Amino acid sequence: MPTKEELALNIDEAQWQWLKPHLERGALITVAAALDLAEAGERIAADDAESLTAWITSGKVGKPTAEKIEEWDREPGKKFLTLIISPYVLIQEIGTIN
Repeated sequence: MPTKEELALNIDEAQWQWLKPHLERGALITVAAALDLAEAGERIAADDAESLTAWITSGKVGKPTAEKIEEWDREPGKKFLTLIISPYVLIQEIGTIN
């Protein structure tokens, strides 16, 4: 299983328009800016139900809302940090704090 440090090396940037195909197959997972993307990836890869349940309940991790999708559709060049934890693509908005 990959470590947080190994996952951090795989974080990349992507524009919203590049991420839409992953949305259409139900694979996008949003991660709040308050969380470390590599740590979230590590917890998801480890199937850490306790952490994931707490994050989902608090709204820090989840599927994109219809409102967010509409907002991003209006700005197709919007940038995100991305991390692939197959079959999911974790995304985190750049420059926002939740």
